[in-house]
Amino acid sequence: MKYTTLGNSDLTVSRICMGCMGFGDAGRGQHSWTLDEEHSRQIIRLGLENGINFFDTAIAYQSGTSEQYLGRSLRDFAKREDIVVATKFLPRTPEEIENGISGQQHIENMINTSLTNLGMDYVDLYIYHMWDWNTPVYDILDGLNRIVKAGKARYIGISNCFAWQLAKANALAEKEGFAKFVSVQGHYNLIFREEEREMVPYCQEENIALTPYSALASGRLSRLPGEGGTKRAAEDAYAKFKYDATADQDNVIIARVAELANKHSVTMTEVSLAWLLTKVTAPVVGASKPHHVEGAVKAVDLNLSAEEIAYLEEPYVPHPLAGVMAQNKSASANEKHVWSTGDQKIGGYIK
Repeated sequence: MKYTTLGNSDLTVSRICMGCMGFGDAGRGQHSWTLDEEHSRQIIRLGLENGINFFDTAIAYQSGTSEQYLGRSLRDFAKREDIVVATKFLPRTPEEIENGISGQQHIENMINTSLTNLGMDYVDLYIYHMWDWNTPVYDILDGLNRIVKAGKARYIGISNCFAWQLAKANALAEKEGFAKFVSVQGHYNLIFREEEREMVPYCQEENIALTPYSALASGRLSRLPGEGGTKRAAEDAYAKFKYDATADQDNVIIARVAELANKHSVTMTEVSLAWLLTKVTAPVVGASKPHHVEGAVKAVDLNLSAEEIAYLEEPYVPHPLAGVMAQNKSASANEKHVWSTGDQKIGGYIK
């Protein structure tokens, strides 16, 4: 494993971040394909044994049981000071807004619940899961700054936002002397490269870490179409929503991934992640089987030539926004938008 610094922080993270959305009680959310605690522990332990020290979860994943599984596993298998734990919080609910719960109090409630779930005194990275159109950004930043000053989070990150939103937030944070976002977790992979328009160059300019999710496009970049179907592939409606509409053009790129995998005698996973590792700090990679972990770790040592990178990138065509970012764009035209109860539960629809 190789390691790097997470943006403008002093956190040293593995080049692969283990995504924990696939861990948790399947009866406590919209995902039916998540791993139970015993199998989650096996994957987490294997990740640690292979040098992964960076783990990403969220209070939304399976109603907090992902956080619980991760916390118990890390207590048993690692020293707290040797690992970097990230979790995320949700926007205020309509009920909280109606009851006058401020953005600051909401964040305090969220972090306290997550710390209880994790069984930890602090998280290393606390991530704003999606833009809250019903809460002033000042209140969000003030609330996050308060928990940083209280020692409940070392740094803050953001997810599912546009570059202008991140720039606006960090400019306000700098003006007010608040903690600034040191990382962004967006939707970015070889068949969805819209982040390259504004987010990637902005983050390079500001030294903000890119830790993208959907690094393998929900498995599409790890196998040829029609091969090796999984329970998630069969049942994840959100992944189908994100990718099925562009399958024909994406399959051209996927075929090139397979071609280079054969050339190097490696897996498609390794090629896909090796490409992404030339662009970002640490992709968030989910794993439900041992070979998923092993393939991700091996990708760190695979070096693609400039010609191979260009060959993978050449067929790409612009993609429409999908999922959370499509909601974000829609909401930007109407700041009275309220996230529905389904969005709040996130189960299958927030990445």
